[in-house]
Amino acid sequence: MVTVSATSLKQKLASGQLTLGSWITLGHPAIAEIMARAGFDWLTVDLEHSTITLDQAGQLIRVCDLCGAPPLVRLSANDPVQIKRVMDAGAHGIIVPMVNSAQEAADAVAALRYPPDGTRGVGLARAQGYGVSFEDYRAWLAEEALVIAQIEHIRAVENLEAILAVDGVDGFIVGPYDLSGSLGRPGDFEHPDMLAAMERITQVVRRGGKPGGLHVVEPDPEELQRRADQGYRFLAYSVDIRMLDVACRQGLRELRPALAS
Repeated sequence: MVTVSATSLKQKLASGQLTLGSWITLGHPAIAEIMARAGFDWLTVDLEHSTITLDQAGQLIRVCDLCGAPPLVRLSANDPVQIKRVMDAGAHGIIVPMVNSAQEAADAVAALRYPPDGTRGVGLARAQGYGVSFEDYRAWLAEEALVIAQIEHIRAVENLEAILAVDGVDGFIVGPYDLSGSLGRPGDFEHPDMLAAMERITQVVRRGGKPGGLHVVEPDPEELQRRADQGYRFLAYSVDIRMLDVACRQGLRELRPALAS
């Protein structure tokens, strides 16, 4: 059964609180445990750009949940079957990639909810206490499960207000790499078109309403603070592989000159 804190992640986002999470792309449960115990407000198991299997995702979801870090899953696609399976595994919500329209957002919400509010098939797994807590889970699902739309294409930027107006969408998060790719400038975050797209998004964030998020991929606290100051409230701080790589390289840069002397 899903574990719920006194103030849920959904409640924090709805009230405008800043939440800080991160991304898991390595499938070992120890990675999830280390990151969950570090104190993140939420963690995302990434099925889109990793080799994590569904079985591994289930283990990572369990570890995050039991360690008190609400587990989300970034899907590989807006796939109702995958949504059903990760939610049955105990995910607290989904991050849906490449949501470019209100209809695509509505499809994701429907796939997460049970009838009559949605289309999700009903089964018994970890989320439902393996059958013991189905009624509790059904109530929790209606009140607490999260749907976050990933805004990572210029069409999504153009349709952002309509996407956020969909009932059941709790917020959004920008995917900066794919957004820049949709502009024909992958990874060029300083290109004028990319800057204009980000300014358009930031204007929506500043107007309030449903919370906006951003994935600060490099472990850069100053950039994270800048985005928080702009009003983003669903912020992802880096990703397991980048934090590991940066820590290794920085340590070696500092150590090698001293050891060579």
